[in-house]
Amino acid sequence: MNRQMHLEEEAARCLLCANAPCSQVCKNGDPARAIRAIRFGNLKVARQWVEACTDEDLEAAEQVCIHYDRPIRIKELVHSLPVVNVTKDNYPSLAIDFCGIHCENPFFLASSAVCTNYEMVARAFDAGWAGVFYKTICLQDIKEVSPRFDAVHCEGTGDFYGFRNMEQLSENPARVDFDILKTLKQNYPSKVVVASIMGQTERQWIILAKMAERAGVDAIELNFSCPQMRLAGMGSDVGQNPELVTFFTAYVKRNVSIPVIPKMTPNITHMSQPALGAYFAGADAISAINTIKSVTMDNRASVSEKKTVSGYSGRAVKPIALRFILELAKNPVMKNVQLSGIGGIETWRDALEFIQLGCRNVQVCTAVMQYGYRIIDDLMIGLQSYMQERGISDLSHLVGEELPHFVTPTNLDRKTIVYPKIDQNRCMGCGRCYTSCQDGGHQAITFDMEKRQPRIVGSRCVGCHLCRLVCPSGAIGMAKRIDKK
Repeated sequence: MNRQMHLEEEAARCLLCANAPCSQVCKNGDPARAIRAIRFGNLKVARQWVEACTDEDLEAAEQVCIHYDRPIRIKELVHSLPVVNVTKDNYPSLAIDFCGIHCENPFFLASSAVCTNYEMVARAFDAGWAGVFYKTICLQDIKEVSPRFDAVHCEGTGDFYGFRNMEQLSENPARVDFDILKTLKQNYPSKVVVASIMGQTERQWIILAKMAERAGVDAIELNFSCPQMRLAGMGSDVGQNPELVTFFTAYVKRNVSIPVIPKMTPNITHMSQPALGAYFAGADAISAINTIKSVTMDNRASVSEKKTVSGYSGRAVKPIALRFILELAKNPVMKNVQLSGIGGIETWRDALEFIQLGCRNVQVCTAVMQYGYRIIDDLMIGLQSYMQERGISDLSHLVGEELPHFVTPTNLDRKTIVYPKIDQNRCMGCGRCYTSCQDGGHQAITFDMEKRQPRIVGSRCVGCHLCRLVCPSGAIGMAKRIDKK
């Protein structure tokens, strides 16, 4: 059995410390940065930050690790990293145009708690983020609750699998926020500044839109999707009504000359209906998705012993967000409308999936709330490395490239089968595949209890691949696709 360290598993234990002690004592490298690279999907390039480290460096780094349980096995982890020639100097540009606006890369902050004042956005821009959809501005008096967040954690790591928030909109007076946006655009002219606005009446939408344009922003996002507004006729109340989406989009489009980007709610069966309304009203792009209405039960998240329905985000919502993006991208009527993708984006691979379904930029919120603006480094280097490997020099060539591979269930191939294949050298002998196949599959795996070896029974296997998905060591792969007998 192969007992080699599982790099991603060990890196997942890291606390991702601020001013990490391990890197502070390491004279010839930055182990914390290498571990973060692994954590965010950049295993192949992680070695560059520890290439010059001596064993003495790594042992010292491990000794000062402040993990609450046991130190990260930094020395063993570093020695297990693959040796890959990093050619960062030849990385392709990530520049792309969105609504006619030049973006230095596709990574934006989503309208949320991660961008509520000048200082925050300036730090994000300095870190490398290409743009911001600033926290939604309104004309109402916003009063927030405490506490306002809750999370569903991944056991053993403390990371959020899902995140619930009860925040509404910016608490600043509208004029203060527009002054902030004006200053941001003046001080960071190469960055993209988008004002997110929300009105309750036609007059309010127009007032806010005109204020945004006067502030010099690049575009306006119309928030038709916030799921926890305390006032009726705002947020997802609008986004669920195609007629209101059409009217309010048209009001704004008639009164400004900059791009207008309605933001859709996922709290609806068919997003294409309000999106079409926005399209016919002249929308330049669509943002999707906002958070999903949800309930969590932790009493520590109650407000004066009361609970409510509010928005759910984080990695758990990504498949749902991708489904809505696919729905919009596949709509032939809206083929000229550009898309901005949101929902569960944490790594560069997540971002790539949205781009491959048709998005020209992506917005990130929950991952920044957990890990900070610093994740932009791994988002960029991961996507650039991927493009370099494929020989792609223009990011726009990836936009929508996976769309032709999506068909309706009726058109899926039902005449062939792919059997799972067990690599006994990687198999740890845990028997998870056996248990799952016995109780949740087709009883197509036997397990030698003495040798602790599973075996696939081809005559019973239907190729569902439940076993491959539950295998913790990645020992189960795929055989060649063949015709069914």
